[in-house]
Amino acid sequence: MIENTQVQNKLTGKQAELELKLKTYFVDLCSERVGGETLSCSDDFFAEMENLLKPGRGIFIDDKYTERGKWMDGWESRRSYGRDNGREFDWCIIRLGISGVIHGFDIDTNYFRGNAPQTVSVEACVSAEQPNENTIWHTVLSEQEVQAHSQNIFEISNSHSWTHVRLNMFPDGGIARFRVYGEADVNWNNFVAGELIDLASIKNGAKALLVSDMFFSDKNNLIMPGRGKDMGDGWETKRRRDPGPDWSIVKLAALGSIEKVIIDTCHFKGNFPDTFTLEGIHSSHDDFTDVNESLDWQTIIPKTKLYAHREHLFINEIMADKLSAFTHVKLSIFPDGGISRMRVFGKTK
Repeated sequence: MIENTQVQNKLTGKQAELELKLKTYFVDLCSERVGGETLSCSDDFFAEMENLLKPGRGIFIDDKYTERGKWMDGWESRRSYGRDNGREFDWCIIRLGISGVIHGFDIDTNYFRGNAPQTVSVEACVSAEQPNENTIWHTVLSEQEVQAHSQNIFEISNSHSWTHVRLNMFPDGGIARFRVYGEADVNWNNFVAGELIDLASIKNGAKALLVSDMFFSDKNNLIMPGRGKDMGDGWETKRRRDPGPDWSIVKLAALGSIEKVIIDTCHFKGNFPDTFTLEGIHSSHDDFTDVNESLDWQTIIPKTKLYAHREHLFINEIMADKLSAFTHVKLSIFPDGGISRMRVFGKTK
């Protein structure tokens, strides 16, 4: 039985391990931060479909109501009165912000205790335009039971690349958040031959693999689109009491040269790092957990001073041979602090 408490539930056991795996090795392809968008739904009478893609897990305000009923931080449809008397199921179509291969879902019913759906399924399609009645949908997650007020984590095995998904809930109800974990499928033909590409952009397929610390904010913020909106929209570590450094290892979108770098300390005014270094490596694997310090990292930018709330551009200062090719970079900050964004521009090899 689920307790009627305002404390958010936490994953345990296999579900927690699965969520960690998905969040560590993959990115949320449908996040509104990377351009994900809810396009249409069968019904969102009580709570708008746009809430599905918001950050966080959703909140609950005990005494907040609207003219349609209880305010809920999620997508909630009206009651269908069962499959025999109303809609067979409710659905929401979402355009992925990053087209790609899907490896798992987090279908979060946080605070939907007495109004969660009984089961869910997910379909996907490839479409250059907004899906319509002629769109062919393919089931990627068959109908599964979900728990109320819980993160429901599902791993799937699918090698196809998709542009849109359709989240279905049976027969009706509410879902707080929806995450689609996967890998970007980049069409390199969309780039002009020889142009500089941000190889550290999450939208181009880069991944933040491993960090020494992310006490205040997530490692993937470093490679998100745009400039940070505030200090929480960056990568920030807790205060060290030694010389440091803290570091972040990013897998580049493709093997490539590194010819221009931007280190942005936007909004970090009293907690920006004093200095930084950038190193690169050509590696056939992504597991740096136990061998990080012993690897032969090549210096790209030597130890360099940083300043508050500023974009730092490096071109001539880059020391590595421009003919060198890298698959991963390691950003080290001394002794600690916050970086809003890192851009690594180069040419694919």
